[in-house]
Amino acid sequence: MRREIMTWSVVAAIVLGAFAGTVLILNSTLYSAAGFARGYLDTLARQDAAGALEMVGEIRATDVSAELLTADAMGQLDDIQLLSDTAEPSGVHTVVFSWSADGREGETSFQVIRSGALLGLFSTWEFYQDPLGVLQVTVLHGTEFTANGVELVAPEQDVPSSYLAFAPGSYELSHDSLFLSAERSVVTVARPGAAVIAPVDVQPTAAFIDQVSEELTTYLDECATQTVLLPTGCPFGQPMGNRIISTPEWSIASYPEVTLVPGPDPASWFMPPTEAAAHLVVNVRSIFDGSVSVFDEDVPFTTSYLVTFLSDRELLITAQ
Repeated sequence: MRREIMTWSVVAAIVLGAFAGTVLILNSTLYSAAGFARGYLDTLARQDAAGALEMVGEIRATDVSAELLTADAMGQLDDIQLLSDTAEPSGVHTVVFSWSADGREGETSFQVIRSGALLGLFSTWEFYQDPLGVLQVTVLHGTEFTANGVELVAPEQDVPSSYLAFAPGSYELSHDSLFLSAERSVVTVARPGAAVIAPVDVQPTAAFIDQVSEELTTYLDECATQTVLLPTGCPFGQPMGNRIISTPEWSIASYPEVTLVPGPDPASWFMPPTEAAAHLVVNVRSIFDGSVSVFDEDVPFTTSYLVTFLSDRELLITAQ
């Protein structure tokens, strides 16, 4: 009987020791501060936005847009490696990981703190410092842009707009439409709580320039059909001191070369004063001696326009 009791005691001690060892191992790995932070990074690597947000907990920055906190807006994250886990006397752990985001390498430091225990045995953790970063996007000369392919509209053009972003994370910013485009740029949000400044410089496309040129050409050609010295509503004309004795014939000798710069108002573009020339042929009689001559010359003029968008494919061009 004593032998059986001793045997069971030994077995129980072994089982309890193994269980205690397992608890210790789990608390130093899966249920550790580093394990918690690693779990968060794994959700980012899986592009699991819902899982990441669940681990983030309550978002403190409620006045910042959360439009980038979606799976569609998340970039690639891999090669995650633990670098250090430092415990402070306050109980806060500073955990540092290295990673690669869309080919860019970096490091991120997280602060986590013990929040309780699961089943009274396994430590649970939460972020002591919000792990989210901020992407501060300034769309120059427009409001629309894309971040990792997600289409967004900034509240104002030329003014920084703040967007919460998963950290670490890589974001490709661009704009691509028929009339406007911006070169693609890649920014990395690596530090929780820090803002990364990201300009999106929107510029006219060749299609925009061509459209304005085509409409100006049509407009000037119509002006040239008027058989008067001073065509109505047109940027060119030729006053005469002598008497004309034939119908004035206009043609366009050189069209203005269209260039566009940002206009004075949102969604407007300005064509600076640009030189061009019309050509006039008309017979004139001198009021002094009655002689007849032919006026056959180029008439230089300068033209300038303000271009605004009526729709995605329609422009309003106003002479300035």
